[in-house]
Amino acid sequence: MSGGARVQAATLLLDAKCELGEGATWCAKSGRFYWTDIEGERLWRYDPADGRSDSFEMPERLATFALCANPRYLLVGLASHFAFFDFDTGKTQRIVDVEPGMNTRVNDGRCDRQGRFVFGTKDESGQLQKVAGFYRLNHDLSLERLPLPAPAISNSIAFSPDGATLYYCDSPSREIRACDYRADGGIANDRVFTRLTDATGIPDGSTVDADGGLWNAQWGGARVVRYGADGVETERIDVPTSQPSCVAFGGPPSGLAAGSPQLDTLYITSAYAELDAVDRAADTLAGGIFVATLARRGMPEPLFQGAPI
Repeated sequence: MSGGARVQAATLLLDAKCELGEGATWCAKSGRFYWTDIEGERLWRYDPADGRSDSFEMPERLATFALCANPRYLLVGLASHFAFFDFDTGKTQRIVDVEPGMNTRVNDGRCDRQGRFVFGTKDESGQLQKVAGFYRLNHDLSLERLPLPAPAISNSIAFSPDGATLYYCDSPSREIRACDYRADGGIANDRVFTRLTDATGIPDGSTVDADGGLWNAQWGGARVVRYGADGVETERIDVPTSQPSCVAFGGPPSGLAAGSPQLDTLYITSAYAELDAVDRAADTLAGGIFVATLARRGMPEPLFQGAPI
């Protein structure tokens, strides 16, 4: 940890018991928090107005997703393909297969500032082979592979406030990378953004605040770390579980001011996957949803601008 970094603690919001909680996303329009339990094959939704949560069953593991310009639909990145999920009917409309015939699955993703969905995949062999990829799902629903190094486990996908920098990582490398990202989709100047220096933890899901800082959940490290635009750690949040997995800025977690646009609450997903019986018994809050109120402000997530045909 950097000597000047500020430290605070997150608290439990929901004892959700997710095997693999991921995909933290705040809907600014409805004032609700969404996430996925990948292995549970469910999309979850929490409403701070009444403190209740509900869920939607998916046809296979839901790895990542994005809110859409049409609020009836959700773009869902399932293990093998992308689809639109219709909240009204509970049905999905298939868009495109991802890496068919390969032992990989869809993993982390976020919309760019133009409303296209950028995501990566991960090796499913258990051997951490660098055989996965990074892709973009465009407005016209075409899929293109991005010219970035093949990862074993893609993660940390996020965009700077102006959209001109794309952050991403291959988690086992313990470094987060950055590249120039043009409005037309072009990519250049791929480089190391920061390297983890703690003895434990690997980079998982990320988000960006309005000041341009990158907040990264560090799996196995029981922490979320903020890096300035120069890659230097400025703040960290201690999380009372070992495997925080993804982060998102949202409104307050109590119903009193649920419509507040401040986006000063950091929501943190976690998981109990990969914990043995002894570690899980000790890590009683694993799989929960945590929150921390910050002096920083987040930014609304861009909406996916594609639509069902």
